[in-house]
Amino acid sequence: MRKNNWSRSIILFCFLLVMGTVSLAQNGEQRFLENLSKNRTIGMTHFMQGISNTTTYTSLAVPASLFIASALNHDDHMRQKSFYIFENIAVGSSIAIVLKYAVNRPRPSTQDSLIIPASDMGSPSFPSGHTAISFATATALSLAYPKWYVILPSYAWACTVGFSRMYLGVHYPTDVIAGAIIGSGSAFLCRAVNKWLFHPKANHKQFIWY
Repeated sequence: MRKNNWSRSIILFCFLLVMGTVSLAQNGEQRFLENLSKNRTIGMTHFMQGISNTTTYTSLAVPASLFIASALNHDDHMRQKSFYIFENIAVGSSIAIVLKYAVNRPRPSTQDSLIIPASDMGSPSFPSGHTAISFATATALSLAYPKWYVILPSYAWACTVGFSRMYLGVHYPTDVIAGAIIGSGSAFLCRAVNKWLFHPKANHKQFIWY
């Protein structure tokens, strides 16, 4: 009986510890977003709204531009890179959408009246879809073209998109972190799958750019 009581006590303690940690983290996130909301300026809000709105257009423009350039220059390597970037964006955004409705986390402003949203918000909060797409684009482009002058601006843009979602009061920090992980992870996953499918020893045409 004593062993059972000790086991129950340990389980209860662990449960309370986890719930307390989650509660503290949630409170910390809310205070962070409250502070951002309270100290917004008109100019910075417009800038962050503009950055946030570039997500879809930029993510589609990157592979589309590469595909058009590859057709004009008859460059198979560039064409394969454009397909890889596009498929990665599709995978990253799909994972984010599935998780959004699986987790169904409410938006920050619905839980805290001090957090005033400055952007439209239709779907659930976790993870940040904008951040997932921007990091999917940045990571795939950086893997396809591993040059500092590609990597730095790509990730600078992706990080700014992620911060904009918090600044505008529509996502928690953990939403943004999860989005960045999903976007970056999908790029490496798609690259690994492409290597496996188009292995150099295969008889069909190789996936030759990596």
